[in-house]
Amino acid sequence: MGKLPIGIQLYSVRDAVEADFAGTLKELKKMGYDAVEFAGLFNHTAEQVKAMCDEAGLIPISAHVGLGVIMPNVEKVVGDYAAIGCKYIAIPWAAADKDLPGAPGYDTFLANIKTVSAECAKHGMKLLYHNHDFEFVKIDGKNKLDILYADTTPEELGTQVDTCWAKVGGEDPAKYVMKYAGRAPLVHIKDFVGSKSAKMYDLIDGGVVEENNEEVVPFELRPVGYGIQDVLSIIKAAENAGAEMVIVEQDNWSLGRNSIESAKLSVDYIRNIY
Repeated sequence: MGKLPIGIQLYSVRDAVEADFAGTLKELKKMGYDAVEFAGLFNHTAEQVKAMCDEAGLIPISAHVGLGVIMPNVEKVVGDYAAIGCKYIAIPWAAADKDLPGAPGYDTFLANIKTVSAECAKHGMKLLYHNHDFEFVKIDGKNKLDILYADTTPEELGTQVDTCWAKVGGEDPAKYVMKYAGRAPLVHIKDFVGSKSAKMYDLIDGGVVEENNEEVVPFELRPVGYGIQDVLSIIKAAENAGAEMVIVEQDNWSLGRNSIESAKLSVDYIRNIY
């Protein structure tokens, strides 16, 4: 078995992408990344983005696209990412109080998944779901994420395990990836330090988490290899689970590094251990 390619979720370097999409892609390729996962097209057309990926030599493997963006124009949105060359679209977020099992909108959420999945299939693409930690809240002994996957077929919905949020949610990341062997083509490699916090999601949008209790380590997202994750075990689990690729994601930067510096630290660490 060959080594898994390494991609990066472009939300990790969104400031650089917004300033210079083409130049950032070339820089990521030079760092050692093989592929990119999109978080929007930053006012570029599908054709322009495809050309930029081709020029940089990067695989446009996937895209995070919310159902709120997809559902008003399913054919157009899915078609655009298909035109870029993406194999996967991942739902990046669901509202715990609206969309997930036990919530009043769960049936609608499932129906939307089936609609988008069917459209993806027309283009030879697959739909995935990207978790956070709140999907691991249990209902009658089963966590909401497992219920979601039980209520959909592997053909309708694959999993993109975010291993940071899986750990925050109380799971062993490597074991959880293996739980969905054959259904987890892309695995998010994300590192962190600190304790679960009510404000930790502020970091996703560039905020800061502060804790008043000196015994509590503030939650902080870190470059891969600079936190508490057993990165190699997660990558090996991804291999054994039949994943196609691992994808670095760091929603917010730390350690005094900017987005590009953080991205390089992550890929350098992975290339050094794997």
